[in-house]
Amino acid sequence: MKANRKALFTVALATAVAITLFTGCASLPEDGAEARLMRFDNLRDVRYAEVFLIGGNGLTKNLEAAFYNTIGLNNSADPRNTCPEALWAKVNPETLKREYRVLGVFKNGPRHWAMDWIELPVGAERNFDGLKARWMGQVKLPKDIDLKKKGSSAYKPTTVARKSQMGFGKGKPVFILDDPEGNPWVMQAYSLIVDPNLTYNSLASLGSKLKPPPGWKFRVKVLDEDLTIRAVNGIAHIMQDDLENTYALCAGGSSNYKP
Repeated sequence: MKANRKALFTVALATAVAITLFTGCASLPEDGAEARLMRFDNLRDVRYAEVFLIGGNGLTKNLEAAFYNTIGLNNSADPRNTCPEALWAKVNPETLKREYRVLGVFKNGPRHWAMDWIELPVGAERNFDGLKARWMGQVKLPKDIDLKKKGSSAYKPTTVARKSQMGFGKGKPVFILDDPEGNPWVMQAYSLIVDPNLTYNSLASLGSKLKPPPGWKFRVKVLDEDLTIRAVNGIAHIMQDDLENTYALCAGGSSNYKP
């Protein structure tokens, strides 16, 4: 009888653990509640990183992430590097997961901006194991994304809840992916996550490295006039390629023209 009770207890415990693993829910900090509008200039090729706190419903895979950006922080000696390698290496996702009681923590970076300026509401500042970063929005994660697998989000458009606009200057290059419907997606940042040797100067030949699905095409355009891309009704549409470079959609009224 004791053995049976022990066996039943073991099964019940295992079942409870399984349920916890697959139905875990977590709320995100309200760090955007008092966000204030800020503008950052001279961003092209500035190094940065982001920390994602992931919450939502683990069973339905309805996941959202609040993301925190290092822009303008961490390095007064070299403002063009807001994510020093020594600080970035100390950020521990497992420790932060327990500290913030979220489903997961994802280190997004290092990255470099491909835009010239951005204006958006900026929320609370957090200290992640010594790396300072500020709340800059909340993003819905694709249901089939695997954050442990590089490139798992490639060519899967998603949305970010934020009231933002970004600019690209006349006479400067922009790096564009055209989707099968002919909509241009303009690179807002390039990534060192998959290819740590990627540089700003190598972006002109990026098309030879990408492996997009049929119908997608990469091109480079030198702008004849300033380009502005903005969120529409508080929603920005973004997408990543297979090297995890990030692009913003120029369609549906999100830009002053299609480049």
